[in-house]
Amino acid sequence: MSLVGKLEADVEIKTPAEKFYNLLKSQNHHIPNASSDKVHSIEVHEGDWETSGSVKLWKYTAEGNLEVFKERVEADKENKTVSFTAVEGHVLDLYKKYKVNFKVTPKTSGEGGLVKITVEYEKKNDSIPDPNKYLQFAIHVVQDIDAHLIKA
Repeated sequence: MSLVGKLEADVEIKTPAEKFYNLLKSQNHHIPNASSDKVHSIEVHEGDWETSGSVKLWKYTAEGNLEVFKERVEADKENKTVSFTAVEGHVLDLYKKYKVNFKVTPKTSGEGGLVKITVEYEKKNDSIPDPNKYLQFAIHVVQDIDAHLIKA
């Protein structure tokens, strides 16, 4: 059994891709407003809201458990990708390495687009489950953000 793995999911969005990407890249402080039952707060610990390499602390609930996730963000405007790499938090209790990537692609016609979520991880041992709960969490947060931005 491999300790290194990758999980993927695609989520269709109605929000214009550029608007959705900008929120992921530099407006994370709005995510608790969009998904308050899941994401309780996001605070900048190093850097700022917009700069790649900045570090943020997320407080959230996954499967009924209150957790924290301290991440270093990397963004690529040209490819509309945003990556969050764990530097501290509950995910690192189970995984040596954990990174979640979001790629936002506009539809070829009309509004909206597709958000591809990829979770890359390395388990600490064979008894650790794949991080499906964190993939599901990310899917639900993307859906909440989309619904929030459509109303805005």
